Amino acid sequence: MECLLDHIALNVEDDDRMLQFYTEILELPSERLSAYRAGKVPFASVRLNSNTIIDLFPKTLWGKQPGQQRGLLNHLCMAVSKSQWQALHERLLEYQVAIETGPVPRWGAHGQGISIYFRDPEGTLLEARYYEAKSQDRECLLDS
Repeated sequence: MECLLDHIALNVEDDDRMLQFYTEILELPSERLSAYRAGKVPFASVRLNSNTIIDLFPKTLWGKQPGQQRGLLNHLCMAVSKSQWQALHERLLEYQVAIETGPVPRWGAHGQGISIYFRDPEGTLLEARYYEAKSQDRECLLDS
């Protein structure tokens, strides 16, 4: 079976701060933001690509549900073009977002890429990567 990733839902504490990070620093377009601000929908989202969004669940959605908590997501990786990656790297530095790791070579869905790792305002580890070309190398570099 081959699937497309539809969405990722993040439980967030400060939705305004998270929306600002994802829309201004990462430059992802918001989805349903006006409807969310007007109270017509329970959460806003940001769009990664034509197939995938990140839902930002405010604490009112998850804070009172038994068994619901933050955590368990190791990291989220976004593949972008090299020029977008370079521009993002510059914005992260401009906004004083710490680069935790990288640039480093890492294995991903399209082979070997170059990645940087950083966190959003609530601590979710994000990876931004670009691929120079389609890699035929199948060596996994998770431990590197």
